[in-house]
Amino acid sequence: MSKRAGKRPPKAVRDGGRLEAPRPERGWRERDASTKRSVGRGPDRGSRRGRQAEEGADDGRIRLNRYLSNAGVASRREADKLIQAGVVTVNGQVVTELGTKVGPGDRVHYGGQRLTTETKRYVLVNKPKDFITTTDDPRDRRTVMALIDDACKERLYPVGRLDRNTTGVLLMTNDGDLAKKLTHPSHGAEKIYAATLDKAITRADLEKLVAGIELEDGLAQADEASYVDGGSKKEVGLKLHMGRNRVVRRMFEAIGYEVVKLDRVVFAGLTKKDLPRGKWRHLTEKEVLFLTKRK
Repeated sequence: MSKRAGKRPPKAVRDGGRLEAPRPERGWRERDASTKRSVGRGPDRGSRRGRQAEEGADDGRIRLNRYLSNAGVASRREADKLIQAGVVTVNGQVVTELGTKVGPGDRVHYGGQRLTTETKRYVLVNKPKDFITTTDDPRDRRTVMALIDDACKERLYPVGRLDRNTTGVLLMTNDGDLAKKLTHPSHGAEKIYAATLDKAITRADLEKLVAGIELEDGLAQADEASYVDGGSKKEVGLKLHMGRNRVVRRMFEAIGYEVVKLDRVVFAGLTKKDLPRGKWRHLTEKEVLFLTKRK
């Protein structure tokens, strides 16, 4: 779509019947019989099982230095230095004691950011009508969370919103930094919509959408607006970056048109090509890289 018109959206050794005692392995040390202990009984601090028991892996709590390491901040040795320096907080409190343990519900911050060891997930959904773009609804209406029940174990959140009757491309993720970047007013993601109106729209009114429409919350402006190739003059392609509530519908209403059908065909360069309505897919590595590296 060109400016104001044109492009399309796009795991006993037995010998002679006798059991032979196995030959002592390297590193074997006999212990005083008076101790009544067998070598290997109980977790050895140097073993993996011993470390896990010591660190509380069974109850989900681990040492803070390990948490920092798992989050990609630093090695455990370096993480100890950060903890002693007082630059790590847990649940809002500075922690300097080595050996402190944290659990799944604790909030750990370093460098002004909350850390997580959770795998980041990126899921693209082709949203159908009559689904609310929210994680829950007090009126018990269907939400987009029902569409991705089997996508992954991580809790995902929608990036931006599509109103109940709007269909199309919706990104779901647990990457808070990316979500913030894609919805920030100063560099919001590009969106392309295909709108079907209640009546034919004039070319002059298409130009008004690009020039800017004054709404109750300020000026709303499309980057491009054109008739959909091969369609009637009731079908319009609209490209914009702003992400205000129901902005596309309100822009058309302001110049005398009602949106009968609205479908988002592109969001931040992502399309719903080969993705049926109501279905989802994980983003490819290439797509994730594209989104995370964008300015």
